[in-house]
This record gives sequence, structure tokens and C-alpha cells, in this order.
Amino acid sequence: MIVGVLGPAGSYSEKAAKKWSKKLEHTDVPVFNYYEDITDTFSAIVDKTIDFGVVPVENSIEGSIGITLDQLFENEITITGEIVVPIEHCLLSKGSLSDIKIILSHPQALAQCRNFLKTHFKNIELRTTGSTSHAAKLATEFDEMAAIASRSSAEMYGLKILIPNIQDHNENYTRFLVIKSKNKTSNIKSNPTVHLYKTSIIVYLDQNRPGALYEILEEFAKKEINLTKIESRPSKKALGDYLFYIDFEGSIQDEIIKDALDNLGRKVNMLKNLGSYPKDN
Repeated sequence: MIVGVLGPAGSYSEKAAKKWSKKLEHTDVPVFNYYEDITDTFSAIVDKTIDFGVVPVENSIEGSIGITLDQLFENEITITGEIVVPIEHCLLSKGSLSDIKIILSHPQALAQCRNFLKTHFKNIELRTTGSTSHAAKLATEFDEMAAIASRSSAEMYGLKILIPNIQDHNENYTRFLVIKSKNKTSNIKSNPTVHLYKTSIIVYLDQNRPGALYEILEEFAKKEINLTKIESRPSKKALGDYLFYIDFEGSIQDEIIKDALDNLGRKVNMLKNLGSYPKDN
């Protein structure tokens, strides 16, 4: 079982993938392929280079990952699972605090530590990297470089933890999705149970009129289907034109869910079903 994650080794994506694989009733030991960015992971899924990919989709501090949402729309993939990982960012370096001239990390990690950096490193240069583990790897080169990354990255790359737990909010979690090609079969199976599963869809209204969005929400409300997320994302067709990403409790195998999506499909210009998958509790 080949699983694609953001690399290099030690990334939070890898941590999420390991957490997911431990839950599976599967004899294969996962082999990880590491990619420089999220789009590369999606491309490897589409090309069937890997069996599964694990990608970040939203963070409790900074919100959704736009590139992941775009890739979910643009590619023919299926979501097969989700993993929620607690995030503890640490300031790592070979040198000491007084040596630091450059701090590197993924844009999301830098944003999640914005107040910390503004308070303690106001005049220090910040550089973005493809992942937190990539930042840690780069920080091994010079004492004046520091990285914002995980404890496991410190151990993996022989760096010192100068300051632990530097994110601006202690309740910091990132939700990851497990994806596979829509046309690829999988021998990993589960039995869906309402409220233990989630379903994700994308809808496009293609009509700017009063009540259009309400008609979508009404379909879920009257069937007492609990929405866990709804978010708009530019369609990239015109200013003010949006796709809606919706997550809700339940599985497509449930008759109530199936009926709701059938009705919804008649009210919108486009409905893309991304799949039903176990909730991460």
C-alpha cells in the first residue's frame, strides 16, 4: 500500500497517514512517497502512482486549505477517510536563540504562529517552505536558521527545540483527508452507520437569485441531516461566482442521504459527490 504525503519525512501529513493506517484492518505495511506540494500528491493519485494520498484540508486556526479545495473539484478522486491531528509547533534550530536570523516554515504554520513571531522575532526574516518538515531539514544547514515544525522533526533532523508550543492558540488541530482515484478499487472496506460517517459534496448554483442557497440548505434541514461544514470557494469563472463545499453526517448508502442528494441534484447546475467516509472521533 503506497501512500503519498507532503515531504520530506517528519511532516504532519505523514503523522496523519500513520494515524490513519493504524486504524485499518489491513495487513500491508504502508510505504510512503513524499511530495513537495499538495498538487503533486493529487497528480500521483490521478496517475495511479500511489494507492492513497493524505492531504490537509482545514485548520482550526487558519481555516481551509484553498489549494486542497480546488484540487478536490478539479480531479476525479474519492475521499475515503479523515484524520484530525493536534498540531504543536516548536521553534527548532542547530544554534541558539541569539543566532537566529531566518525562520522557515510552511505558510500555514507561519500564520498559526503569527502573534508569537510578531512579539519575539519582529525583525527576523521569514521564509516559506513546502512543508514544516522541509523547513526543519533546511534548518540543519546553518546555525542562524530556525524552523517552525514538530517535535518529531527535531528528533529526525537532529535539531534542538528552542521554544515548544509556539502556536497562537493551544487548541490547534488540522483535519486531513485520505483520497484515492475514483476509478481505483480498494480492498479497505467498512460498513457505513449514520452519524459515524460523513459525506462531502461540491455544488454549483450557476444562478444568482434570491433563495437559491436556502433551497439547498432546506433539503438537509427538512430531512434532519446535520451539516458539519459549508464553505464558498470562487468558481474562477467570474467575480462573485461561487462553488459551495458541504460536509454532512451520514453515508450515501443511507436512503435519507441518497434521497436528499437526488432532490438536490435537480435544483443545482452541478453536484459532485466526493464520497462517504468514516468520521475521525
